[in-house]
Amino acid sequence: MLQESLSVAALVVVLVCAVVRPFRWPEAAFAVPAAALVVATGAIGPTAVGEEAARLGPVIGFLAAVLVLAKLCDDEGLFHACGTWMARWAHRRPRRLLGAVFGLASTITAALSLDATVVLLTPVVFATAARMGARPKPHAYASAHLSNTASLLLPVSNLTNLLAFTATGLTFTRFALLMTLPWLAAIAVEYAVFRRFFAADLDAPTHPAGTEEPPELPLFALVTVAATLAGFAVASAIGIDPAWAAATGATVMAVRALARRHTTPTAIVRSAALPFLAFVLALGIVVRAVVDNGLGDALGAALPDGTSLPALLGIAALAALLANLINNLPAVLALVPLAAPSGPGAVLAVLLGVNIGPNLTYAGSLATLLWRSIAHRHDHDVELKEFTLLGLLTVPAALLASVLALWASLAAIGT
Repeated sequence: MLQESLSVAALVVVLVCAVVRPFRWPEAAFAVPAAALVVATGAIGPTAVGEEAARLGPVIGFLAAVLVLAKLCDDEGLFHACGTWMARWAHRRPRRLLGAVFGLASTITAALSLDATVVLLTPVVFATAARMGARPKPHAYASAHLSNTASLLLPVSNLTNLLAFTATGLTFTRFALLMTLPWLAAIAVEYAVFRRFFAADLDAPTHPAGTEEPPELPLFALVTVAATLAGFAVASAIGIDPAWAAATGATVMAVRALARRHTTPTAIVRSAALPFLAFVLALGIVVRAVVDNGLGDALGAALPDGTSLPALLGIAALAALLANLINNLPAVLALVPLAAPSGPGAVLAVLLGVNIGPNLTYAGSLATLLWRSIAHRHDHDVELKEFTLLGLLTVPAALLASVLALWASLAAIGT
């Protein structure tokens, strides 16, 4: 009983500190001591710690490589070029700009992960809206929602996907095929709701602040990203961890940037976000302690069995609820081992819940918390009532549409 209470208390402290960020300390400053505490008190044994480290090691390495790749692409001007082309394509029409943001944010989230959308694209969206003289709210909210919803497509699109990918037993390509319809369905629902919800902002007249010549498109960065994505599929097909493909893409960009003196080794190491990587590992250990000390049994009793449509709906709903209660990373760590015996379809349903569900509350995902911080730095107040109302309108509908699409994909393609 003591170990169960201690594990839960440690998880609560880690999550609260990740949300509040007291003293502006990184998440790892609280997660690492919490992990050390549950290990020292015997709430989790050395064997379980080793298993968790072995499971998360490749995921953490992959995440580091993708973060470096995204930052170097930003240094090359890829995101700035995208913002300028968005503004030109929109022709001072906010509704067209919203469509451009949806398309670009969905693509960047899928290819470079949700972190790239939140950290690198969100400031570009604010700058583009300001240059057009458009109200930024619909477009800024789109980058927040799509950093979660649009991360369904590829194993590399979200840390949650990476954590679950091995458990599915699928290849990179088959994962993408099964998730294409759910990805499109969820984005379509979001887009339809956004057009109605923000109709007044989208129909408001614009007051352009000036024009800007389109910058030269960074072809080297585009080609490297495309080659890296192809490398993910090839590596998965021949049994090599996709982390090696990500590391190769990041290395190619890093060597070029260093040779041209566009960056420094210190900047590259900093872009890998080492404190956040330590946080992920420590969080995994704490969650494992909670699962082993009672949460696993409770969730196992509540989680539906099989991959029938009602079961998939129940799994996705439970995953969405848990993501909003304890954050999506602990939710996927707790649910994936329980869903895996029912097959890949059940694990993919978990991902639908933990990726779409966090749009309901601030605390649902770390990406949303980070987005809110970026929005505040751009003098944009995020109202809790409005954020929650938008989530209530999008999350249930997007979950339903994506689960139906997943069920259809499983029936048509199989696993």
